[in-house]
Amino acid sequence: MEQAPLGVLFDLDGTLIDTHDIILASFRHTTRTVLGREIPDEVLMQKVGQPLVTQMWDFTDDQEVHDRLVDEYRAHNDVIHDERVALFPGVAEALAGLAAMGCPMGVVTSKRSGLARRALELTGVAGRFAFVLGPDECPAHKPDPAPVAQGCAELGLTPARCLYVGDSPFDIQAGNGAGCATAAALWGMFPPEVLAAEGPTFTLESMAELPALARRLAAGR
Repeated sequence: MEQAPLGVLFDLDGTLIDTHDIILASFRHTTRTVLGREIPDEVLMQKVGQPLVTQMWDFTDDQEVHDRLVDEYRAHNDVIHDERVALFPGVAEALAGLAAMGCPMGVVTSKRSGLARRALELTGVAGRFAFVLGPDECPAHKPDPAPVAQGCAELGLTPARCLYVGDSPFDIQAGNGAGCATAAALWGMFPPEVLAAEGPTFTLESMAELPALARRLAAGR
C-alpha cells in the first residue's frame, strides 16, 4: 500500500514572512495612542503568535479599552503592512522544493485570514498553499491544538503524516498537542531557548534545511 504524502503546515508571521518590525511599530503606535504610555518592546512582543484579541488583554482588563486597542492596531497595521511585508530568505525556494516532492501545504496562523492571504499574494507564494486557516475560521486558537488538527484534516492527512513549522512557543505547543512533528523556526521572533523549552521535534536554522527534513520524514526516517 502506498504511503500517504507528508503534509507541511506553516505558521505565517515570523516563519514565512518577516513582519517583526511591522508588528512592533503597530504595537508601539497603538499603546502610545490609546494608553498614552510607553511599554517595553519585549512586553509588547511577548505574546506574538496568538490572536491579536488575546494579546491585547495583556495591556488592559477593560473591554472598551481592549476593543480600542484592537481597532487602533488593525488600522495602523493595515496602512503599513503592504509596503513592508517580505518573505524570509529561502522561503520561495523551500516551498518550490516541497511542491516538487508532492507535499501538500497549508498555513495555520493567528493572523486574520484575509490579511494573511493578502500577505501571501503580495509575496508571490499564495499558490503554494491549499488553504489559509486564521483565527476567524476556527473557534479555538493556538496554543490550543485545534487549529493545527483542523489544518491536518483540511489536507486530508492524519497528524502523524504532518509537520508543523513555526517560530513561537505557541506554535510548538499547538503542533505537539495535535500530534504532529514540529519544527522550530529559529529565524523568527523568539529566542532559541524559548522554543527549545517547548520540546520541538526538530529545529531549523534556516528555511533551506526544510526540504531535506521533509524528504527524511516522507520516507519514514
